[in-house]
Formats: sequence, structure tokens, C-alpha cells
Amino acid sequence: MSAVLEGRAEGPTLRQRLAARGIDGATLLVLPCVALILGLFIYPFLYGLMLSFEPKDGSLFGNYARFFSDPFLYGTIFKTLRLAFPVTLLNLLIAIPIAFRVRLMRRQRLLTTLLVLPITLGTVLVAEGMLFYFGPQGWFNRALMAVGLLSTPISVLNGYWGVFISLVLTGFPFTFLLTLSYVTGIDPSLENAAATLGAGPAARFREVFLPLLIPGLAITFCLSFVQAYSVLPSAVLVGDPANATRVISIAAYQAAFEEYDYSMASAIAMIMGAVQLLVVVAVLGCRSLFYRGPAAGAKG
Repeated sequence: MSAVLEGRAEGPTLRQRLAARGIDGATLLVLPCVALILGLFIYPFLYGLMLSFEPKDGSLFGNYARFFSDPFLYGTIFKTLRLAFPVTLLNLLIAIPIAFRVRLMRRQRLLTTLLVLPITLGTVLVAEGMLFYFGPQGWFNRALMAVGLLSTPISVLNGYWGVFISLVLTGFPFTFLLTLSYVTGIDPSLENAAATLGAGPAARFREVFLPLLIPGLAITFCLSFVQAYSVLPSAVLVGDPANATRVISIAAYQAAFEEYDYSMASAIAMIMGAVQLLVVVAVLGCRSLFYRGPAAGAKG
């Protein structure tokens, strides 16, 4: 009897108190992931943010004032947007009908593998392949000249369209995989019910699929946009890095490794991240203007 009273007086153990607050052995397994995120993402971001406020001239906002007072620097924001927005929209518009078609095929895995193959090549290898294919003596010009459509070779490289094509080739597989996952996640019985009620293909897409796809398409757009906005190798290899395709990542690279001004490079990187964040917030905010109910038709 005295032992029971002593146990009650001592109260719950430390393990019991931690478990009552949701901290147990399974929770501790998250700690390595948290440490990895802190070491690889949070700390570099905070270090770069602090470094951006340490310009060579000694002023607090000297780097940001220099960036936004120089048209050659702040113009890189709009040049990058001119590439990232059209590429992201085109990839999304192409991925949606292909995803709807692939979901009905028997050999879905084989076709999906072929469509996502460019993602395994990498940006540099795709750019090098474009140099041989679209070059003056490449297959593209030779084929057009052989059928009489061209008399002299043309070049789509070393400019805006070269980088545009490269971003489409490397960004489409990523956009397609995300879109396919959302399309195949919609319960087919919803489409069958709409067809039974007399809805045609266009009406079924507009009234059934599109409202359920909007949240997923918004996420896909954001991820694809961030990927396209960070373009660097193709802007140099198949673009015009001194003028038409001098994107913001090139400005950061030149500040860091040509001018050896790491503080300025950090400020450009912070501006680059802020622009991406603004676009992502705007897209996710517009998502609420569409379907806001539960996606009850999604499978599993």
C-alpha cells in the first residue's frame, strides 16, 4: 500500500510527460530531417540574407540600391520573366491533353517513360544536342533545305528562342509527370456520371475535371515556374548571355565569380527568390477564386 502511495506521489515519468505532449520515439526520428533542412536550406538562406546587407560601400542597403538603380541589372528580372512565364504556360497547356490521353492507354508506363526521358539528360546535354541539331549544318536545316523550304541555313540558337526551346524540352517532363498524377487521381465514375447526364467532352472537362484540377495545376505551375526562372546553363550555351537572355542568375554568377563581390551576388539571389515568391503567392491566391470545395472525387 505504501509503495502505491509513493508511486502516486512521484507522478508520471519524463517519458510519459513527453508522450502526453506528442513527443515520443517516432517523433525523434524527424530530428535528422530537421537538422538536414537547417543545415542545407535555412542556414545558407540566413547567411546569404545577412551577407546581402554587407556591401563594399559600407551602407546597409547599398547592394539593393545599386541593383535597382542600374537598368542593366534590374532588367534581368523582366528578361527572366519573359522566358519563365511563356515556357511554364506552354508546358502546362501541352501536358494537360497528353495526360488525359495517356491515362486511357494500356501501355501507360512505356509512353510515360519515353515522355520523361529528356529529364534524365540534363540541361547541359540538351543544350549541346541542340547545338548540333539546330546548327547551320544540323539535321534541322538540312531537312528543310532538302525539301526546298530553305535556300540558306537559319539559326534559332544564340538568342531568345534557343533558350525557350531548351527550357520546354527540359521542363516538359517535370510538368507532365505532375499533371498526370493529378489527372489519374480523379475518379472515373465522375466522368461517367456526367456523360450519363448528357454532358459532352468539353462540358465534362469544364464542369468536372477542371474544378478538381485547378489546385493541382496551380501547384504544378508554381513548381515549373521556379524551375524555369532559375535558368542558367541554357541561357549561356544556346542563348545570348550578354543581351537577350541575360537572366538574373547570370547577373548573380557574374557578381560572384567575375567581380568577386559575394555580397552583391547574395543580394541578387535574394531578389531572385523574392520575385519567385511573389509569383507563387499570386498564383496560389488566384487558386481560391475557382473551386473551393473538397476534391471528393480523387482516388486514394
